[in-house]
Amino acid sequence: MSGRPVTVITGASAGIGAAFARIFAAHGHELVLIARREQVLTALADEIAAGGRPRPTVLARDLTAPGAAAAIATGLAARGFEPQYVVNDAGFGLLGAAALLDRSEQLAMVDLNIRTLVDLSLAFVDSLARHKGGILNVASVAAFLPGPRMAVYYASKAFVLSFSEALYRELKRRGVRVTVLCPGPVPTEFQARAGIPRGYHPTVLGMSAEAVARQGYDGLMRGRRRVVPGLANKFITNVVPRLVPRDLLLRAIELIQAGRFGK
Repeated sequence: MSGRPVTVITGASAGIGAAFARIFAAHGHELVLIARREQVLTALADEIAAGGRPRPTVLARDLTAPGAAAAIATGLAARGFEPQYVVNDAGFGLLGAAALLDRSEQLAMVDLNIRTLVDLSLAFVDSLARHKGGILNVASVAAFLPGPRMAVYYASKAFVLSFSEALYRELKRRGVRVTVLCPGPVPTEFQARAGIPRGYHPTVLGMSAEAVARQGYDGLMRGRRRVVPGLANKFITNVVPRLVPRDLLLRAIELIQAGRFGK
């Protein structure tokens, strides 16, 4: 006998993850919210319940810790839950030259942005197939570009894009949808955590967390392989890498990340 289907959302304490929680809840999904900050998750769960939706289950976990996916699986099984959808939103970036940034922090970024995402994407495939569900992985427009001064972050998102698109093909025959969401800059706690100053990115590239999450949700439900929200971001991902020589692109992005572009 299968368990009760739920939607598991990582990084649900703020930003796009919290927006995903509200959107999935509004469409009738029962949620399991995962992040480190239990109080923030509890407040979000209370907000969703106050709106007349089933109260989400809160699992406070450090997703960079070894065995995080196994601990989540144990917590779900103990409650009689089975994932129908897995939303891998948790992740962070760091601004600065890779050789100068703290190495342990960069390795923690690799653990969260790549290792944990892969683990959670593969841990529940049988359950996702039983419940005709899917996986929504959050990458970035950075996945399409080289990233001097954010080298590890850009590379991690390139991995997420490549992995998710391959998984889309592999799991399609089992009826499991896989969508990779590639937003541009979104004003969330991500910028402060990464050390990115306010007003750093052009406003034309930015979208709200709610708008990005809504497009991601719609893309997943429609079985789309890739979702890039916003016309400017579509231009960056579809046109710029094809037309701009790689060496010029590297130099331009380095200047942008250093805050010196056009100066």
